[in-house]
Amino acid sequence: MIIPVFSYEQYRQNQKAAQFLDDYREERENVLAIIEKVRTDGDSALKEYTLQFDKADLEQLQISTEEMADAVQSVPGELLNAIQGARANIERFHRHQLEKSWWDSGPGWIAGQRFQPLQAVGAYIPGGTAAYPSSVLMSVVPARVAGVKDIYICTPPDESGAVNPATLAAAQEAGVTAVYKAGGAQAIAALAYGTETIPAVQKIVGPGNIYVTLAKKEVFGQVGIDMLAGPSEIVVVADSTARPAFIAADLLSQAEHDPLSRSILITSSEELAGRVVNHLEEQLLTLPRRGIARQSLKEQGAVIMVADLREAWAVVNELAPEHLELHLEDAWQYLDHITSAGAIFIGSYTPESLGDYWAGSNHVLPTARAARHASALGVVDFIKRTHVISYTQEALEGSAQQIAVLARAEGLEAHARAVLLRRRNNEPQSQD
Repeated sequence: MIIPVFSYEQYRQNQKAAQFLDDYREERENVLAIIEKVRTDGDSALKEYTLQFDKADLEQLQISTEEMADAVQSVPGELLNAIQGARANIERFHRHQLEKSWWDSGPGWIAGQRFQPLQAVGAYIPGGTAAYPSSVLMSVVPARVAGVKDIYICTPPDESGAVNPATLAAAQEAGVTAVYKAGGAQAIAALAYGTETIPAVQKIVGPGNIYVTLAKKEVFGQVGIDMLAGPSEIVVVADSTARPAFIAADLLSQAEHDPLSRSILITSSEELAGRVVNHLEEQLLTLPRRGIARQSLKEQGAVIMVADLREAWAVVNELAPEHLELHLEDAWQYLDHITSAGAIFIGSYTPESLGDYWAGSNHVLPTARAARHASALGVVDFIKRTHVISYTQEALEGSAQQIAVLARAEGLEAHARAVLLRRRNNEPQSQD
């Protein structure tokens, strides 16, 4: 069968233990070597790796103003309009995430929280022969809304040394500071540590292959990162009222990404399950990436049969999928049953593709069950929250004894003395 059918217990027994990033020891060693060489040799290392991995012999790493203008000019008007529309939707959605600094106060004291944007952010955008303008928008627009001053893009060039015009058009529309021709682990190292051309940043975001992901893991701490993203995934929960052709199309929208992408249907209707399988076979016949999609469905996909929706929600919350679609009668009534999902698409006319490109929600989402504790990329990822407090001497004296009690309970006498010393009766007479 094109996609295996299981009960949930059977599905769990057939899944290998999650070992994301743990099975890539050789790749990690290569990544460590690349990072060290970039730290040592800077631009020359980047050019050397670009020639080795991307077959492009570069003179300059930065996209020039003229190169940017020529590329944008070459983008078809229909595509440019779509990029501009998507950018507007993403900006509108993410503006709702902005938070304001706040202050609380009482007799002699003030405490609050101050929000400040990061100063410099790097976005990694896959490239080479591919173009991902949507990834540019999803990574850059929230940072721009947050108020980040400088946003830099690294993306690998093709063999001629060029970057896809659609990627550059999205970069210009999103308002990036500069675009650099650098890919793979070497680009992550450059953004983390800086080179003669590429400035060091405070945070790196954006998707990439296993080398990019491993490099982000290695430089975390030197810089912040968004997440360690695994293969894409979708879970569809459907009842007998659902449209099987829609479900098949949505499962394939993830399966075509990568053989490791995971596409799962959860239903209690055997009839619906059978019809979805038939539509998968039919739609695969004309799908350009049918080889990848077929392998993904066979090796990673599943139809999970459940007794009822109550069991379905238990399965969903355990899987904690990146994308969750609800093809259910009156689907909104079930929203509160879901505790773990990266993004939820409600109703038969809300395909996951809407989130990827147009609705304004972010498509940089937690994978590999990380939605149990993580969230979509957003404005908050580009903002620092700083706590601010100020006490007068009188206010401090009112709390000094309780603070000292707590400090001494933890065996930290200097903490206690630092407070008690400031009481009026205990203050030193001189200013030495």
